[in-house]
Amino acid sequence: MPKKPRKGEADNATAEETPPLESEFKLDEKLGSAVVEESSFATLFPKYREVYLKEAWPLVTKALERRGIACTLDLIEGSMTVKTTRKTCDPAAILDARDLIKLLARSVPAPQAIKILDEGVACDVIKIRNLVGNKDRFVKRRQRILGPNGSTLKALELLTDTYILVHGNTVSAMGPYRCLREVRRVVEDCMANIHPIYHIKELMIKRELAKDPDLANESWDRFLPNFRKKTLSKRRVPHKVSDKNKKTYTPFPPAPEKSKIDKQMESGEYFLSKESKDRAAQKERKEKQKERKLERAKEREADFVPPEEGGRPKKKRKKAEA
Repeated sequence: MPKKPRKGEADNATAEETPPLESEFKLDEKLGSAVVEESSFATLFPKYREVYLKEAWPLVTKALERRGIACTLDLIEGSMTVKTTRKTCDPAAILDARDLIKLLARSVPAPQAIKILDEGVACDVIKIRNLVGNKDRFVKRRQRILGPNGSTLKALELLTDTYILVHGNTVSAMGPYRCLREVRRVVEDCMANIHPIYHIKELMIKRELAKDPDLANESWDRFLPNFRKKTLSKRRVPHKVSDKNKKTYTPFPPAPEKSKIDKQMESGEYFLSKESKDRAAQKERKEKQKERKLERAKEREADFVPPEEGGRPKKKRKKAEA
């Protein structure tokens, strides 16, 4: 009678007999089409991208053919279209192709955008224009993401293992899902007037803490910096300071301001004929001209007035003491 193996020995034997699982899905095998109906996505691109896309389109076509996806570039309508074919084995390939043309339309270089077809790489296009109302303030905060000579953007890319492109009113990011969440948080906080350098410092501390296995199941809040505003809150000062003195109550509304006709009626000008009005206006004009002539004559005469000759001040002699 064969001897029954012990519990530990049985587990080891089962583990040795089980063949290792394949890590990657191979498309070389003839699995047939995985899609029943054709699916397609299209996106528009700006006119200035037309020349670049025309040059890089063979590279994009070659990359999509490996996944069994057909692509079309329409230069007349300015659109890119991707669709499934009978060779499409992976149903999720059309979603990666959709992200690819979306990144190409957002000015991401073709060699970088093709990496979206790799396993574990995702993308996120963050719209930042509607987060800030003022245009000048938006430009200033968008520049903070880049930093001087692109140093802030480079540090963010290294810490999050992502590719980030700031272009126009959007920020395009490529990388793992976990890192894209961090990038979105940094960008949205930057638009909310929180400088990215604070998040960069926090990410650097988290990277160092992740190396310590003892802190894997502990909270890291005590290690992370807590940035607070150091400026003291100022008392609100109104723009228009109104007179707060108590005014006497009157039941009648304030008198309306006098119009131009009312003022003419008070002075009697309203009842004069047109000729009389012209004569009065001409007389007033001549009086003003005389005043101007007198002022100019005084200014000319002031140039010929000799300056006062300042002699040496006389020294006061001290009185001799008696």
